Amino acid sequence: MNIRKSKEEDLSRIMEIYAHARGFMAAHGNPNQWGPTNWPPRALIEEDIRTGRSYLCEHEDRIIAVFYFDHGHDIEATYRTIESGNWIGSDDYGVVHRIASDGTVKGVGRFCLNWAYEQCGHLRIDTHTDNTVMQNLLTGLGFRKCGIIYVVEDDYPRYAYEKI
Repeated sequence: MNIRKSKEEDLSRIMEIYAHARGFMAAHGNPNQWGPTNWPPRALIEEDIRTGRSYLCEHEDRIIAVFYFDHGHDIEATYRTIESGNWIGSDDYGVVHRIASDGTVKGVGRFCLNWAYEQCGHLRIDTHTDNTVMQNLLTGLGFRKCGIIYVVEDDYPRYAYEKI
């Protein structure tokens, strides 16, 4: 597997992967994270590509996963307020959002998150409280649950995780 930045011509495949992920989440007890709003919207993914923050995972020259990655100082506004806990570190960090796969290759989520962590050595991520699949993956990769954050897209709480 390898990671590369997304290009405009990848957009239709990216949207297919997100459609698959919405179905997977709904089938595994997490219908509210992306389902009701058909998240993420195409315009947001186009912006991710334009800004160079959309990444793909390829296997045998086939796109099998997509995610958003950025790193820097105080880069995620929704992470400024955390409830029922605290962040571990206060220095620059990386963030992963909108990670999804097409389900054809086992271990792709682990591969993508490990790649992101290797880029910066300090990673934050959040997930819906119903997303036990992602919670188990994060815990298995050594992330620590730090508290609860909220996003502007809906009123559902998100578990906030961090790994340094």
